[in-house]
This record gives sequence, structure tokens and C-alpha cells, in this order.
Amino acid sequence: MSRVLASPSKYIQGPGEILQIKDRISHLGGPVLFVMGRFAYKNLKGVIEESFKDSGSTVIFELFGGECTKKEIDRLRAIYQTHRCTVVVGVGGGKALDTAKGVAYYEKAPVVSVPTIASTDAPTSAIAVTYTEDHVFDGNILLPKNPELVLVDTDVITRAPVRFLVAGMGDALSTYFEAGANAASDHDNFAGGKTTNTSLALARLCYEILIRDGLKAKQSAENRICSPEVENIIEANIYLSGVGFESNGLACAHSVYNAFTSLPSCHHMYHGELVAFGTIVQLVLEKRAEPEIEEVLRFCTSVGLPVSFAELSTRELTRDELMSVAVTACCPNNFMDSMPFAVSPEMTFDALVAADALGRKYKAQESH
Repeated sequence: MSRVLASPSKYIQGPGEILQIKDRISHLGGPVLFVMGRFAYKNLKGVIEESFKDSGSTVIFELFGGECTKKEIDRLRAIYQTHRCTVVVGVGGGKALDTAKGVAYYEKAPVVSVPTIASTDAPTSAIAVTYTEDHVFDGNILLPKNPELVLVDTDVITRAPVRFLVAGMGDALSTYFEAGANAASDHDNFAGGKTTNTSLALARLCYEILIRDGLKAKQSAENRICSPEVENIIEANIYLSGVGFESNGLACAHSVYNAFTSLPSCHHMYHGELVAFGTIVQLVLEKRAEPEIEEVLRFCTSVGLPVSFAELSTRELTRDELMSVAVTACCPNNFMDSMPFAVSPEMTFDALVAADALGRKYKAQESH
């Protein structure tokens, strides 16, 4: 089997980049459909219009409905067809970008990602994660190629609530460990091949940046300062984690995330927050050394990522609910088969409970 590395055609990151959007995407043609999250529609639509002023290009702005469902993708496809668009640009959070990618997939069009938050690694990938109307994971759409461009305005991202940046760290945290699991099991990645030395190195770099710069980046972002650490974490959250997960694969951490989305009491949690806890579960399953697990627990607690059930759910989770999470995590449509050993629901249940106990114990020690 071939080794395959997937990446967007171009990645551009820096302050004020949204002002340059017309020049950055003009080579793709038009008319252009902009699929915009609520914040983006309210705050960036005028900036984008100004960028395209006097260009002669036709731009269509459409407010994203809030969830990446097949119904929402179909609604936007109709708008795309009505205006004879040839390019789709997603502007917003991960779900808005994934919806734009879904439109591009069915319309066989190029897609551009303009994230307004650094909460997930969705912008760079050729994958759109879909959900049901009830916000439950509904499968992945695999695009034939990655976005033509990922345009990251770090001024915009620094203005977003800090919780988004921290959630992105939680998503990025899993990249290195899930990459290792896929390499050990010789599992295929999302790019249609095996991992490469490059993709594994990017995953490792992603983890190293999180551990080194995560807390300082959070502190800077709380003061709306786009420090070098914030720039580094944005790159780790979006690019390194994005290329890392797609070119290596997902495993236990994201399987646990997908399973937790089935519990209404966890619906208030962001993707990366649940993934961070799933990473701890994976480390327990792998019987990692105590110092490795402690390093992850220290990082999570320092930046405010959840390490226990009490931080994940609005109420106490029952044994039956936890077993349902374990069963769902081990379903064929998840990624548990990427682990280098067979994982049963019973093993997953035990790891969930053990991860919660470790998290509670660590936080109790930290508070003394």
C-alpha cells in the first residue's frame, strides 16, 4: 500500500488576511458562494464585500443554518445552482466550513476555508462531518481533494471567545496519539494510504507546541493579544492537527467523542472538549506510563479542558449511559479498529471509568 500525505493546496495565516480575500481567491473564478456562520455574516460580510468592491466579481452571501446536515447542504446547493456559482467559500466555525465542503463535494466545485475560530482542525481536511437534525454524528463525506486555500486571519480568531481556542487545543491534543495508534496498527489513513514519516512528524510537532505554548496562548488570548504563542497554537490547532489527523487517521479519542454526542447532557460541550477526554481514555486503554498520562492531565487542567465526567455532563452519568457510550464508540462506523489491538465495549467502559477516576484524582491533588 502506498504512503499518502494530504494537505490543502495553500495555507495562509496572519493578521488582517480577511482584507486580502479577493486577491487570494480570484484565480478560482466565480460567481462565489460564501457560506457564512452567524458571527462571520454579522462581522465579516462587509469586509469581504469591500475586498471585492469594483472587482466585477459576483459574490453571494448565505447565512449557515447552524448544523451540518444533509438537508442544509441541499438547501445551499440550490442557491449555488440558482446563481450559477463555481466556487464555495466557507467562513465560520467547523460546521459552517464542513457544510461548504459538502456543497463543493456534490457540486464538484473547489472549496476555500476561512475559519473564524481555531476550535477544530476541520478547515484543512477533505472531510465533512455530518450530523442529524438532533446533533448526533451522522457520518463523513470524503471529498476528492483538500481545500484550494485555507485563509486564517489571526486577528479575527483572537477576537473570538477563548473557549474556542482551548477546544481547538483539545482536538489537536488527540492528533499525536491517534497517529501513533494508526501507525502501530498499519491502518489506512483518510488520504487513501498509509502514514508517512512527514505526517507522523507533524503530529508530534503539534503535541510539542501544545505542551510548550498552550497555557501562554490562552493567557494572551484572554487579553485579546495575538502573541507568538497564539499564532503557534492557531497553526497547531488548524494546520498541524488537520494534516496530522487526515494523513495519519483517527482512533479511540474521536470514537469516544462521537459516542458522547449521543448523550443530550453532553450537547453543550464543544467537539475538542470531548475529544480531549477521549484522548485520556485512549491513553488508559493503551496502558501508557503514568508520566505520559500525567503530562496530558496537567496540560488539560492548565488550559481548562475536561478530565472527568462531571465536567462533561450537566448531570451525573448512569452506568447504562456509559455503557452505551462504550458500545457506540466500538461501532464499525467509528475508528476503534484503528487501534493496534482489538477493543471491546467492556474494555472501553473500563477505560472511561478509569479516565474519570484519574482526572478527579489529579484535580483533587492540584487543588491542595
